[in-house]
Amino acid sequence: DPPGPRALPGPGMFADRTAPGADVQSLWRSGRSARCEAKACQTGKISTAEAAAQSHIARDAAVQTEQNNDAVQDFQQEVQVDYTGLLSFLQRVEDAVIKELNKNWKSHAFDGFEVNWTDQDETVLCLHSLSYPEAQDQNLHVTSVSWNATGAVIACSYGRLDDGDWSTEKSYVCTWNLDRRALNPQHPDLVVDVPSSVMCLAFHPSQPSLIAGGLFSGELVVWDTSRTEDPVIWRTGMTDDTHTDPVYQVKWLPDTKHRSHARLLSVATDGKILVWRKEQDGRLVLAEGFAIVAQQIPRSTRLKKVAWGEAAVGVTSLSFSHFEPGVFVVGVEGGYSLRCSAAARAPALPRPGGSVPLRAPAELTFSPHAGPVYSVSCSPFHNLFLSCGTDGQVHLHSMLQTQPLFALQLSKKYLFCVCWSPVRPLVFAAASGEGVHLFDLARSTQKPTVTLKQSTSDCPVYCLEFNTKHTRLLAAGDAAGTVKVWQLSSDFTEQGPREMNHLEQLASEIMD
Repeated sequence: DPPGPRALPGPGMFADRTAPGADVQSLWRSGRSARCEAKACQTGKISTAEAAAQSHIARDAAVQTEQNNDAVQDFQQEVQVDYTGLLSFLQRVEDAVIKELNKNWKSHAFDGFEVNWTDQDETVLCLHSLSYPEAQDQNLHVTSVSWNATGAVIACSYGRLDDGDWSTEKSYVCTWNLDRRALNPQHPDLVVDVPSSVMCLAFHPSQPSLIAGGLFSGELVVWDTSRTEDPVIWRTGMTDDTHTDPVYQVKWLPDTKHRSHARLLSVATDGKILVWRKEQDGRLVLAEGFAIVAQQIPRSTRLKKVAWGEAAVGVTSLSFSHFEPGVFVVGVEGGYSLRCSAAARAPALPRPGGSVPLRAPAELTFSPHAGPVYSVSCSPFHNLFLSCGTDGQVHLHSMLQTQPLFALQLSKKYLFCVCWSPVRPLVFAAASGEGVHLFDLARSTQKPTVTLKQSTSDCPVYCLEFNTKHTRLLAAGDAAGTVKVWQLSSDFTEQGPREMNHLEQLASEIMD
């Protein structure tokens, strides 16, 4: 019989077993250590050497032909100077030459002419198109623009200039620093929420972070843009002295007594022109004030007879003379421009309330527009001013006579703002319902030199301001909530020779 299955030890039929290992000694290692040899897998070091490709000997090779010494000698032999004749000639012409040189030395032909080595720009370009989407979503308009003291920051105010319940509209003040590399046109560097519509703005003339605003409610507020958490530092509050109508213009005035302090001037359609000083507790307190009263507007024999009691006296704009201290021009809703004096002492008609008696500053009434005056601007170069209004006309006035030097029908729509150039005596800009018009009176007194389309649609431009530091920049704000920064061509920024004489001649010819 075959043998049966063999029984395996352990608890089960299958189990793991480990056999002992077998070691084999390395004769190579023992032999190598005995001979003290070192072996590695890397190849031996590669020998390198540097060799210059340049030659050590330099030699100049000229491409010009060799000079012929004989030719030089022949040429020198041909030059024979008649020194006696030359001396005689110089003696004959000496008196005439000296006379002409003296005449040229005394000439004023190049007075005011400055050489400009910068690149010439022949076209007007739109550098930036700035906006705040949240304000645009509420269909708010840009009511005012202002450049700060450095010329790098542009601020705009949002509000309403059409029909609507403006008093309940929330509005904004926005600023952009155009020198920042990360400039976002639709993301302002600072946004200030304002409970009432902001109608006008003005940066402080020397402190770059201070900006004043006039509200629809009649109140004035001063913000410090360096304080992002709580930028309001001064305000008038609602008192008996506060304007009772919207504030349409605000200006900083230097304080003659305290040079470190600045005062604020505001104008409103309640007919008041108020000057404010700051207090330590954050309040703006009324220092002095004026009022344009219909019964006290000086009548002019050249004006047509009108019902003076019906003439509106709401003040819409103001501009100070650059030549007569304390003299300023105001535009009023009745269509008139008035020359006023801050030194006036005649009291205005008494009005209820108010801590300071108001004076009547009007001295001279100029020939009116056919509708309310929206803007006046005094020339920095001459005793002239511009005015514009709802009749679409621009009037150029001398401060000394009632009739305009000329009246220009610039637009079929309203004109909202007019502003002289700070660097060109013959250039001004006007904002209309059609865009921005740039005028150069050296070229034409009848039509604008350039008309800038602010937008593809017929969007009214409500405000504009030249940059006095970067004189090629002009900012304009419109009804679509957009601020456009235009770079002007060199034609509008470089003063030509005898341009001041041209302006004086233009004024005197028209006056004659």
